[in-house]
Amino acid sequence: FGVTGEDLVREDLAEADRKAEFCARLGFGHADVVVAVPEIWLDVDTMADLGDVAADFRARHGRRLAIATKYWRLTQQFFSGKHGIQLYRIVESLGATEGAPAAGQADIIVDITSTGSTLRANHLKILGDGVVLKSEACLVRARKAEHEGNARIAEIIAAIKAAV
Repeated sequence: FGVTGEDLVREDLAEADRKAEFCARLGFGHADVVVAVPEIWLDVDTMADLGDVAADFRARHGRRLAIATKYWRLTQQFFSGKHGIQLYRIVESLGATEGAPAAGQADIIVDITSTGSTLRANHLKILGDGVVLKSEACLVRARKAEHEGNARIAEIIAAIKAAV
């Protein structure tokens, strides 16, 4: 068992739903993993708009759109898998991601936010359909054959669910 943010499990564990069980959402630590673009991109409000920009960006600038993030897996799943956007490259960011566009390190970001105030302070806006994941603290356990049907594990999960 562990208590951690859903975003961390889904980012760090390939096939998270097969390998882990999210036993309970604990009601705290709420934060969203979001796609944010510079406010000055007035014509970019959705992922479809961003897909159009990504294609045009490569033609104009001779390079792919750069996305700063620590969420490689979630970003790839969201951009390529869910929205069919392929023309991007990920720039690793392990801190102060929201400053990457202003510093010239990336064009847009995928980052976690609770209130959006840091994004606004850095002149970024969240796309209307740019919520990659709504995360919060969760009770998580490994899906292992030896745990299946274990009454003690079921009791622990039930007790925690009853408390939240």
